[in-house]
Amino acid sequence: MKQMSLLLLVIGLLGCQDQSESWDPAADEQGHSPPTQKTAKANQRVFEQLPFENTQDFKDAQKGLIDSDANLQVTGPGGDLIWDMPGFAFLQGVSPASVNPSLWRQAKLNQNHGLFKVTDRVYQLRGYDLANLSIIEGDHGLILVDPLTASQTAAKALTMIQKHFPDKPIKALIYTHSHMDHFGGSLGLLSQQAVEVQNIRVIAPEGFLQEATKENIIAGPAMARRSMFMYGKRLAKSVRGQVGSGLGKHPAYGSFGILEPNELVSQTGQEKIIDGVRFIFQYVPNSEAPAEMTFYLPEQKAFCGAELVSKNLHNLYTLRGTQIRDALKWSGYIDEAIGLFSEAEVYFGSHHWPTWGQGEIQFFLKQQRDTYKYIHDQTVRLFNSGMTAEEIAETIELPESLQTNFSNRGYYGTVKHNSKAVYQAYLGWYNAIPANLDKLPMEQSASKYISMMGGAAVVIEKAQQSFEQGDYRWVAELLQHLVFAEPNNQKGKELLAKAYDQLGYQAESGPWRNVYLSAAFELRHGAPEAGIDMLQLRGILDETPVSYFFDSMSVRLNGPDAVGKDRVIKIYFTDLDQYHELKLENAVLHHRQTTADSVADATLRVSKEKYIDMILGQVGLRETLFSAEIEIDGSTIDLLGFFSLFDKPKGVFNIVTP
Repeated sequence: MKQMSLLLLVIGLLGCQDQSESWDPAADEQGHSPPTQKTAKANQRVFEQLPFENTQDFKDAQKGLIDSDANLQVTGPGGDLIWDMPGFAFLQGVSPASVNPSLWRQAKLNQNHGLFKVTDRVYQLRGYDLANLSIIEGDHGLILVDPLTASQTAAKALTMIQKHFPDKPIKALIYTHSHMDHFGGSLGLLSQQAVEVQNIRVIAPEGFLQEATKENIIAGPAMARRSMFMYGKRLAKSVRGQVGSGLGKHPAYGSFGILEPNELVSQTGQEKIIDGVRFIFQYVPNSEAPAEMTFYLPEQKAFCGAELVSKNLHNLYTLRGTQIRDALKWSGYIDEAIGLFSEAEVYFGSHHWPTWGQGEIQFFLKQQRDTYKYIHDQTVRLFNSGMTAEEIAETIELPESLQTNFSNRGYYGTVKHNSKAVYQAYLGWYNAIPANLDKLPMEQSASKYISMMGGAAVVIEKAQQSFEQGDYRWVAELLQHLVFAEPNNQKGKELLAKAYDQLGYQAESGPWRNVYLSAAFELRHGAPEAGIDMLQLRGILDETPVSYFFDSMSVRLNGPDAVGKDRVIKIYFTDLDQYHELKLENAVLHHRQTTADSVADATLRVSKEKYIDMILGQVGLRETLFSAEIEIDGSTIDLLGFFSLFDKPKGVFNIVTP
């Protein structure tokens, strides 16, 4: 019977492809080419590998629905649409040839949105942003968990909350961890004044504020640009474009803010009574996030796994760029949760849908635990036998008991790039092959490769032959060299874009699909004219310790321009009553907090708010320094010269072209 149902599914897929865009020679509105027969057949084979007849996830994802908004759309600060659930209405029926069937299944599951009851006192709003907003009903009000990415989506979620809990004020806000999609919408729910006046508890894991602010200010420009690829920001929502990220849809690129925690969780087993509800916390730093925690509600027998576990394989390394995550610790924390919360009758998390039943929860947790540990242990085994990261990624494969479980599939992270993360964590970037020790940059090596292979025309001809054979990975590697050697070679760029299209269509990982299709888009249309507007981070910068601004200045200092321009600049923050010394020496910037009587070439007296205005470019440097709101002791020329030494990254650098 199982074989017959599987056969019917495959026949259904084939029938759909025979009559659809699979054989349509035309490009879509963004230029994406149709899926080839090779891609169609590759995606058909996925149906033979996974138990698509298991529909339990669909039942769980819809269970407990109370209310939903069929027209759930949210506009950003500039009036642009930052959240558009109706835009994904095409996610119906059998998967088209241009989407991996497994990813299509996950995308359909993530399409369920609205207010859901999980268990007594526990509710979730799903589909209002990349993450879930969980709601716990206290004795006198509400405890909100993980307030989404953007103020605008959080405010929209609040309207649904107030509709169903009209007489329940917010009594507490809980951040489970330090990633933007779990705190960035804070100011859409509460103001800092409300927190202070109403004594609202804001609870987070120890180290939360430092990690939440530091990640975005130090590497923000590069990570923001790369996140546009990872989440397909420029892609149309369509069967040849964005279908989601696997973890959810995508982050809402609106206004981001943060409320400073006034209570911290620093150890496992720590308990709190929050508005009459008993919480037991598990402290899990350096797992999925540098600062993270889970919690258990013993009276409800409900375990919130935060992002320690999700209904997909997560990232040990994210394609937007982050520090490597510790697979061994991560697996260990899940094992700890299995023992601590063995009586849980419902699991709910920061993403996806819940699981009900002790046996089902234990199975889910063990599958997640063993997946991360298998990737860790086997990667170490293989590199200790001499294999490189690339060789390991081609070799490692989860055992059938783990890989056929949908909750472990690579919808977000993948076995391949997670194994490379384990390799990097232990051995770094160098794979011990001497030719890679001082390898030529691609812009230098590309022209040499193309010349040696007989020139662009020969390379394109050979690449076309490989394309027709379905060897899209090789086509991409070959033609990426051509594009770097000859960035204006339109034939090469279009064939490379077509190869990236096919790789995207076959990808089971949402981020991999988005990266490939974003690359194809930019080969056809160019890099964006503007990156993520740093003004959107204003709500976070207001709460960022000033020392992090100086760390950010250090990494923006143009070293060659700063040679021989030693300076000592002092900044007095009038509203903080703090003196800070910036010392430029040997083209390196050093920072320390200092005193009023320390010696400097010039002293700037400014409020933190005005200083942030200056950093964000809301006012010009000269305008700022000559403003009545600022006082200067010493040379204004020295100050102008000093601040002119710092780059102002726009976050719009090229990626797939030189």
